[in-house]
Amino acid sequence: MDSRPTKLDYYADMRSLVSESTVVSFLKGGDDGRSALILESTIFHPQGGGQPADTGFITVGDGEAKFAVEDVRSRDGIVYHYGHVENLAGDGVVEFETGKAVHLHVDESRRKLNSRLHSAGHLLDMCMKNVGLGLEPGKGYHFPDGPFVEYKGVIPPSEITNKLKELETEANALISKGGEVSVAVLPYDEALEQCGGFLPDYIPKESTPRIVKLGSNPGCPCGGTHVNNLSEIISMKASLPNSHEERRDKSLLYRWVIVVLINS
Repeated sequence: MDSRPTKLDYYADMRSLVSESTVVSFLKGGDDGRSALILESTIFHPQGGGQPADTGFITVGDGEAKFAVEDVRSRDGIVYHYGHVENLAGDGVVEFETGKAVHLHVDESRRKLNSRLHSAGHLLDMCMKNVGLGLEPGKGYHFPDGPFVEYKGVIPPSEITNKLKELETEANALISKGGEVSVAVLPYDEALEQCGGFLPDYIPKESTPRIVKLGSNPGCPCGGTHVNNLSEIISMKASLPNSHEERRDKSLLYRWVIVVLINS
């Protein structure tokens, strides 16, 4: 099997939901019954960075065979599209041979929701600084079943309620104002400048990190998908979880839970 990394088309263009590519390999169903497609390039976002995988479908030629994409994962730079073949001709022949041209179609509603949740997590980071909470950001979980971002640090209990209100007010003011969300793959020095002079230690100095910027605010490294404009988040609500509100691990660990409200 070709071991070259899969080209991530969504890295440069998060807006496109349809693209073309070429089959590198087709791995027939394993123990779980799912097959896997490996392509030269993809617009499907694999699960990672706290964001769920895209779903959708991939077709061959004029649609003589359809592959339903149920999950997407990345291993060692290679993206695996997991799912099953739906043979449109009904003759049971799988048409996903190496070298075949294919058409990719990402589920629009799922991508938009995942992007809103991910952008909301970045917006929360920004708002934490704006309201004077200099806590260390930790895990981000941008899944619809209970999105949250964790921060390490101490907040006096008497200030928690007011700070939550400040966070919501700040976030929704920025959402109402709007602002373009942009991405760019940059040389390290340019990325450092775009991020306000700070990049995490895990970003190698010889690398070209992908930087996401929300409006005119400093950017940060990110491999996920995002909204086009902050206004597309619609609204945000911040709260602590109902239970296990704090855990002790040398310092207090607070989970600020993001809830993205969806218009009906």
